[in-house]
Amino acid sequence: MRKPQSVKALETFGRVRLSENFFMRDFLYSEIAVLNGFHNLPDDPDLAIAAGKVLCETLLEPLQARFGRLSIRSAYRSPEVNRFGNENGLNCSTNEKNYTGHIWDRRDAAGRMGATACVVVNRFIPYYERTGDWEAMAWWVHDHLPYSDMEFFPKFAAFNLQWREGPIRGIYSFIPPRRGRLTGPGKDNRAGRHEASYAAMLAEIG
Repeated sequence: MRKPQSVKALETFGRVRLSENFFMRDFLYSEIAVLNGFHNLPDDPDLAIAAGKVLCETLLEPLQARFGRLSIRSAYRSPEVNRFGNENGLNCSTNEKNYTGHIWDRRDAAGRMGATACVVVNRFIPYYERTGDWEAMAWWVHDHLPYSDMEFFPKFAAFNLQWREGPIRGIYSFIPPRRGRLTGPGKDNRAGRHEASYAAMLAEIG
């Protein structure tokens, strides 16, 4: 598939079904693009679709099946959009660091494919706002889904959820007071099961 250059072509691209409940159109909105007049579209739609399908089928669908509707906060970014965000302090890392992350249509330096979406688990919000316990969701995902990386943010416990070939299985938090790395390569807590960390969450939200 070529990069969309017309309304009809963009409609066709947006209607690509990545999984049972998610379409490509769900992942294209960007505040940076809207406010600055960028077209947030991939140069390599086929690679973006391939990576997005695995993200949706292996991570987003099972997460939504378990906890109910997900809200997509941020997902695909074109290199142009991401570069602008990085250069203007808009919470975007460099393009090179975001290949296989928010930039779905570029492989990383090791040739790996990947994709990231920042999601909010709507049913989790009341529990998180009452307890501040973002780690419960982090450990549930760690124990149940084949993710590569997660990054948690204070507002609604939104988190970047990444699928990538050759996953690192790492979790990072920007939520005080426990900002920093929760787990990752070399951490003793990375192995085994963590049911005790999310038992209270499951008891409350089901």
